[in-house]
Amino acid sequence: MLDTLAALPFWQAFIALWLIVMARSNATYWVGRGAIAGWRRHRPGPERDRQARAESLILRLGPVAVVLSYLTVGIQTTIHLAAGVLRMPLRYYVPAAAVGSIAWAAIYATIGIAVVQAWLAARAGSWYAIGGITALLVVWVATWLVSRRRRETTSPP
Repeated sequence: MLDTLAALPFWQAFIALWLIVMARSNATYWVGRGAIAGWRRHRPGPERDRQARAESLILRLGPVAVVLSYLTVGIQTTIHLAAGVLRMPLRYYVPAAAVGSIAWAAIYATIGIAVVQAWLAARAGSWYAIGGITALLVVWVATWLVSRRRRETTSPP
């Protein structure tokens, strides 16, 4: 699949990736929305007040969280599922998902495909690709170690 995307012109890869991520994030939203539908019919009285507060919070901050989720790894699906569970109105969710999907597709159509191509070249024996992948790994490990050390020094004893 990634080989096919790498062979496409940028705009075609971008559109394909945008369609893929829009379908995935909207499907996750609807799973969350469907999962909560049965629970809503049977919730007790005090739960309604808490849910109303949560829904007002997702109305205020939700679209920003949805857009920024596309720039993360590991919590993107959770945010879309939560948006569905909290029933974020579609007039907020769909535009936020579209904007976030544009950012995600742009990143993956450029950097993501370049990394895949470098990996394939490295597997084929290109020393430049092997060096590039090694440099990326070193930068990633150094960044992770520095952030970990910062957390350890700033956390209370």
